[in-house]
This record gives sequence, C-alpha cells and structure tokens, in this order.
Amino acid sequence: MPEAQTILAFDYGTQRIGVAVGQTVTATARGLTTLQNKNHNLPDWQAIAALLAEWQPALCVVGLPLQMDGGEQEMTRFARRFANQLHGRFGLPVDTMDERLSSYEAEQILAEKHRHHGYN
Repeated sequence: MPEAQTILAFDYGTQRIGVAVGQTVTATARGLTTLQNKNHNLPDWQAIAALLAEWQPALCVVGLPLQMDGGEQEMTRFARRFANQLHGRFGLPVDTMDERLSSYEAEQILAEKHRHHGYN
C-alpha cells in the first residue's frame, strides 16, 4: 500500500491566497483557509509557516494561471515568484500546476454527481 502523503495547495492572488489540503491515499482535497497577501507581494509568511508546521506536507503545489494558449500573464509570474519564495523560505518541494480549465473541470464533476444522484 502506498504511503500516505499530505499536499498543501496554494491559489495565489494579489489580495488573497487560497490554501487547500490534499491526501494522496484517498485522493481527496478540501479548502483550508484564505490568507491575506498585502501589496500584491507580501504573503502572510507566519500563517503559512503555521500551516506547514500543522500539516507537515510532503509537497506544496502552487496553481499557475496560464492563458488558454499556454502563454504566461502577469499573474503567472506572480504565482511563480510565490512558488520560488515558498521553496526558498521553507526548503520543501514545491511544484506548479496549470490551472487552465480547472474551474470548468470542477463544474463538470459536480454536474455529473448531480445527474448520478438524480438532482437534475
């Protein structure tokens, strides 16, 4: 049986950073909290340190808001910088993940669950 690992995921925004926790064995994730990000580049590092201490993740993931053609935009560069800072400050492995279509995919999953349970 594979070893259970915890993953913390960060959705970087210029004013707020969403944080979720995931578990590899159950393949589940849930939202944890939203942190303030002052002046577009001052994350609440103390709160992030507390989350890392509490959850002890094997990996952190930062979402990359790419354009539909795969090109980068200003927010992509901010998210990459945050990922680099996260790794540099805490020494944990940090991956980035393409966010394109993630909202669409989530909506499709919810719609399918509603159809399956007869809500539609």
